[in-house]
Amino acid sequence: MPVKNTGKFLEECIDSILHQTLKRWELVVVDDNSEDNSLAILAKYARQDTRITVFKNKGSGIIAALRLAYQHSSGKYITRMDSDDIMESDKLKLLVSQLKIKGEGHLAIGLVNYFSAKKIGEGYLKYAKWLNDLTLSELNFKEIYKECTIPSPCWMVERKDFEACGGFNSDIYPEDYDLAFRFRKADLKIIAVKKVIHQWRDYEARTSRTDKNYADNRFTELKVMHFLAQDYNAKTPLVLWGAGKKGKRIAQLLNKSKTPFQWVSNNKNKIGRDIYGIILQDVFVLNQAGRAKVLIAISSPDDSEEVNQVIDKNTDHEYFRFY
Repeated sequence: MPVKNTGKFLEECIDSILHQTLKRWELVVVDDNSEDNSLAILAKYARQDTRITVFKNKGSGIIAALRLAYQHSSGKYITRMDSDDIMESDKLKLLVSQLKIKGEGHLAIGLVNYFSAKKIGEGYLKYAKWLNDLTLSELNFKEIYKECTIPSPCWMVERKDFEACGGFNSDIYPEDYDLAFRFRKADLKIIAVKKVIHQWRDYEARTSRTDKNYADNRFTELKVMHFLAQDYNAKTPLVLWGAGKKGKRIAQLLNKSKTPFQWVSNNKNKIGRDIYGIILQDVFVLNQAGRAKVLIAISSPDDSEEVNQVIDKNTDHEYFRFY
């Protein structure tokens, strides 16, 4: 568990771990140069319970903290925790039970819930529902290019599988999304705990809201990088659909990697325009193309119905929703 300036929530977080029905666990905590009372709180808990060990980050940032913590861990089953969140009392027991039943090659995850001292935004509520629906059907990897579909930190995996995925060795942010793609690449099978076992705390100073490592452009770069590594095939035509802000950023990244692609749009005002040396074509060309991989980067939710209609008519293509 990495910790940085979460003293306000830290006791509630650790107490939720102490109250787990599964009693055989180790909590390896790394303080990432906190400027509040976090380290003092951690030291107090470590004195009271030998299952808790605390270290100071030798580097800087969540990845360095996670890497150091993992180096000092010894458990067969690996998970992470965020120091401002809360575990339901049966979280660890349920995740471990799933892995004991299924064994190696599996990734156990559970349902999550947002809570806050203030009203939860509609976007967060929709995301949690969408994510939980995927988890209930164990189809999390199916929509992985839209958002991070492995709820962090609400997963558990056997140590052997974790290390085969590269663990926390990657330096790429956002680190939880990058890890989700690596879980997918390793072909781990999802097994779901079909109840809420983790409480996500939302507040204005939360790292994912304030840290530049979690800006939108980082997510787009990560998606394109993993698409090219995991799903791109030079023998199959690639089509980018959408010329809004996100579509243009994807086009830049594809050009940078020297990846050839066709660019289509359903915006009549953009068809025929030359952007980054590529002429935008009408989305109608999908009707004429052979089998292609199509990256969908439509920026407006109002276009979703049209997107679905085109997909229904062109079932030969493989679609990747980047929105």
